[in-house]
Amino acid sequence: MLKALYDYADRHHLVPPPGYVEKSVKAYVSLSTYDADFAEIELGGEENVLCPDIGSLANGKDKCNVLAEKRSIVFSDAPTAKSQFFWDALREAGEYEPLIRACLNIMENPERVVKINQKLDSHRVKTSERIAFKVDGKAMLDSESIRTWWQEFRRQFVKKKDSADTVCMISGQPVTPVETTSKITGLQSVGGHASGDALICFDKAAFCSYGLKKAQNAPVSEEAFAAVKAALDSLLKEAPVLSNMKFVHWYDFEIERAEDPICQYADFGLSADGDDDDVEEELTDLEKEQKESAAVKNADKLIQSVESGKRMSELNSTYYILLLSGVGGRIMIRRYMRGKYEDLQKNLEMWHQDLELTNASGTAVIPDCKLRARLIRLLKYRKTNVKVFERLKDELAGLTPSIVMAILTGSRLPDAVADRALRYIRSQMLVSSESGNSDERNQNTKQKDSGQSDRRSVQIPDGWACQWLKVWLIRKKRAEGEEAFLLKTYNLEHPSPAYHCGGLMAVYAHIQQRAIEGVNAGVIQRYYASASRTPALVLSRLARLCNYHLAKLEKTKYLESRLEELYCALGDEIPVTLNLEEQSYFALGYYQKWAQLHMPRAKREMGLLDGKEDETEIEQTEER
Repeated sequence: MLKALYDYADRHHLVPPPGYVEKSVKAYVSLSTYDADFAEIELGGEENVLCPDIGSLANGKDKCNVLAEKRSIVFSDAPTAKSQFFWDALREAGEYEPLIRACLNIMENPERVVKINQKLDSHRVKTSERIAFKVDGKAMLDSESIRTWWQEFRRQFVKKKDSADTVCMISGQPVTPVETTSKITGLQSVGGHASGDALICFDKAAFCSYGLKKAQNAPVSEEAFAAVKAALDSLLKEAPVLSNMKFVHWYDFEIERAEDPICQYADFGLSADGDDDDVEEELTDLEKEQKESAAVKNADKLIQSVESGKRMSELNSTYYILLLSGVGGRIMIRRYMRGKYEDLQKNLEMWHQDLELTNASGTAVIPDCKLRARLIRLLKYRKTNVKVFERLKDELAGLTPSIVMAILTGSRLPDAVADRALRYIRSQMLVSSESGNSDERNQNTKQKDSGQSDRRSVQIPDGWACQWLKVWLIRKKRAEGEEAFLLKTYNLEHPSPAYHCGGLMAVYAHIQQRAIEGVNAGVIQRYYASASRTPALVLSRLARLCNYHLAKLEKTKYLESRLEELYCALGDEIPVTLNLEEQSYFALGYYQKWAQLHMPRAKREMGLLDGKEDETEIEQTEER
């Protein structure tokens, strides 16, 4: 992982010089060598600038960074060890860069310090924010003379040794390892500190081994880790937050964001041989860009070749994925994975194919949505979802990484996904019709697309919850070498009795809806939860009730035909109890049959429903 990040930084020219780190500068104190009284404040930009960083060389509380530091250190109310170190260092820098003397003159005049502090206050620069200097319009951070001085100045803090202690675990070169590494920034939104978090640290005895101390447990050179830090700092800026984790990904070749397979999908909006490496170094930047662009096109062609049947050469490009969060000042690596680029594309495409499911009215497939919206269907059902995204962090913290890895690798989902989705559906179906409709409209403006129709929202499960069940079943069976036989719409030839029990439940509910309009607590609210677990006990009772409901209707041939075909598909026996897999089939069978029963005329004219003699009756159903 560290080597991959090191290569990424080198490939994108992110590696800073030794002793430098990119930081934000809130404001510059602008001075002049021509006017000793001139002092103005210029606010810094949003982009980070390269600043000297003493890092692990400080070894105590009496040192600080130079040229760019906190306002409380540069212009402290009372002399401190750090402020004294700052100005002493600038005096030495003045021997290399004459312009620095304008900065030193400030400290000789306390009145000027007071005025500068007043101006900083007027620009709302906090004492904890970083400031730097400009002299005659030139930023001292950009001075080449000062950079030369800084490289020499910092050597006095490096412990001199006759030979290297060990081999760097990143570069493989003999090095004297740093005792502590610089902190990584960019994890504040997922539990990290504003000042940064440690990626490698051994401050507790439990983290050490074989009697080694601190950095000897994972020896890295200062230069190599600076590259790793630069890569992570850069990647974390664009990384999205996924259930209290930063989703970091990159490739071992250049790729435009528009061509990134992870960024292309709504759910996340997600090496060459040694001889080739030598050739790569000789290429110009333009040639590298053309070669990398060709690699992306080759990957796309490779995916298309699966359907066309044309053979393509294997692609050696690799993707890397990290799920990170901050815990107690340290970086927690939740997941790390790598794999072939074309496999990633195929797995993401497989995810969307497995998700395909008809919407509540049977008119189209449920449209794509972001993974975070789908994850809400794995929470405990509530009529009013208050602070739902905070609940995602707390309730699904351990489950989300496994789900993400299953999506990216094409593997099966955890059983907890099916269990949570079923609980969500059962709770939803118990809501009374009047309150359920209003609550669902408030929770989700896309309820029709996700499988909930406006006047029938309590009669049909949430479509996104059913999609979880469909993917879980398909991938479970695929891992077992079997077929799930789940289509976008209802499959009358499905071998599972539990699936057709769900279909029967949908027909019984539809018949009651036709016979008794406006019922508050129908068969769904009363019997769905128990039918999904013990169908034999409940369906026999519903069959008797159905006779009373059919007697109230004038035309019943179409509905009776639907019952007959389902009982024929069901077979000789109705299951007594259902396990987790069978309960999932039951919920999907109910959902798909309900959608089929409420399919509009446009679909019937395409031949998706049979029985011309019943068209008038179905049209009356639609009007109601």
